[in-house]
Amino acid sequence: MRVKKMSDKKISSEEKVRRYRKRQRILTIIGLTIFAGLVVMTFIMPGSVDEETYHPAVYSTIVAVVPPVAAIVLALITKEVYSSLFFGIIVGALLYSNGNLELAVNTMLYKEDAGLISKLSDQWNVGIIVFLILLGIMVALMNAAGGSHAFGEWASKHIKTRVGAQLSTMLLGVLIFVDDYFNCLTVGSVMRPITDRHNTSRAKLAYLIDATAAPVCIIAPISSWAAAVTSSVPDDSGINGFSMFLQTIPYNFYAFTTLIMMIYITVRKFDFGLMKVHEKNAMNGDLFTTPARPYGESGEDEPKDKKDGRPGKVIDLVFPIIVLIVSCIIGMIYTGGFFSGTGFVDAFADADASVGLVLGSMSTLLISFAFYMMRGTLTFKKFMNCIAIGFKLMTAPILILAMAWTLSGMTGLLGLREFVYDVVYRSAGSLHMFLPMIVFLVALFLAFATGTSWGTFAILIPIVCSVFGDPGTHQMLAISIAACLAGAVCGDHCSPISDTTIMASAGAQSDHVNHVSTQLPYAITAAAVSAVGFLIAGILGYYTENMTSLIALPVTLVLMIAVLILIEKREGRK
Repeated sequence: MRVKKMSDKKISSEEKVRRYRKRQRILTIIGLTIFAGLVVMTFIMPGSVDEETYHPAVYSTIVAVVPPVAAIVLALITKEVYSSLFFGIIVGALLYSNGNLELAVNTMLYKEDAGLISKLSDQWNVGIIVFLILLGIMVALMNAAGGSHAFGEWASKHIKTRVGAQLSTMLLGVLIFVDDYFNCLTVGSVMRPITDRHNTSRAKLAYLIDATAAPVCIIAPISSWAAAVTSSVPDDSGINGFSMFLQTIPYNFYAFTTLIMMIYITVRKFDFGLMKVHEKNAMNGDLFTTPARPYGESGEDEPKDKKDGRPGKVIDLVFPIIVLIVSCIIGMIYTGGFFSGTGFVDAFADADASVGLVLGSMSTLLISFAFYMMRGTLTFKKFMNCIAIGFKLMTAPILILAMAWTLSGMTGLLGLREFVYDVVYRSAGSLHMFLPMIVFLVALFLAFATGTSWGTFAILIPIVCSVFGDPGTHQMLAISIAACLAGAVCGDHCSPISDTTIMASAGAQSDHVNHVSTQLPYAITAAAVSAVGFLIAGILGYYTENMTSLIALPVTLVLMIAVLILIEKREGRK
């Protein structure tokens, strides 16, 4: 038997290629069969195109989750995100068309709040795309000026280990808590040269960025996420949204378990799942593991030739980053009315993140232009060339974002939100004790399927407020809203079609599918422990009037550490 096992392991490269091609053919046949079946169904089923009363036959049923699930599964199997997302969009349009092929095409492209062109003409979405492009230009400028290289040289003298590089990435991610988009791209730009020098895989960098973006924003009182939660509380509920958000912080178990996990696996120097493969390869010099290089090779931050300007210094990276942080904060509070007399916290609560980030990044670009020109670090021609380079850098995340927004719109047309609403409301009547855990799991599922945590807040928070709106259930209200927030962040963290996940891939310049597939085992582990934490909190909150957070949070964190110890021992035995 031993000889047989050894011989089984010796598979030639030709055999591996043959098996891979066979698997690809099978998947292609399955995909084409599903697609053909959906097309036939649109012809067979009777259709109606009355805009006012129109509903697809599968409206508000479990079938509404098929498009995102199809896209996500296909992406994880084929390792190709563009065709997978497009396939999910086509599936959603065909299910919505209800027998009208022309309607399916129009839905996919032009349907209000769902079609691709409609999504790309939305003011909020265009603002995010412009912000991405401006950040890409800033990254290109800092590289061309030699700032990234100089900072990497400086950091190599002060950050001497892989553990130090990864802990520094976490610390910077925690400090930039204002907005998750801003967090992802800024942390990636600053830390990528350092983690590259210490042979940290791009997938691991993307995980560290993603895990300190939304999970940190959701427990930061001054952030765009706090504003989103506050605005989701119904006006007629009599509940102060911001005060309620503050009360949910000790119960947001997923945020805390994620932070504990990051620190533990970094300090203990162990990884599991696909991340372990990526980290092993990175230590041998391969930062990517797979052939995919969506952002090109990392050669843009090499030292500049003196004839193009003066050699870069650390200030060429640090100054624009500081200006960017300050400008974006000012831009956000400006949109919230701070300069018209509104308080700082209220200004953040009413801020328009899309507009504020664009104003901040545009101001930073103009200031950086003056800064580099005065220092003679870049020539005017080199500066202008960086605009095209920065736009090209962000082509991949923009394309993924556009299709992810469209796919999310398809689930809205199919009534996924209404389906989830009915499920949660029906279970709320008799399952008060278990409702926090149920809300957590439902929010996770909804955010994973739609790729939006803010949309999940808007759906579930009003339901929770209506169930626990009485003064006598105040503690259970805080626990259940915290469960909604934690589940939404977790689903957003896991989902390949989440904008934050896409931004993390862009910030780390990692292949998107690599980031998702390596992050999933970590996110699922933290989610499982958090679900137990919400079960404990629900039981304690049901039978006691206070002190729940003082018991539930420590127990959940201890359980997280115990699970990590068990995983580490299992990996050690392997």
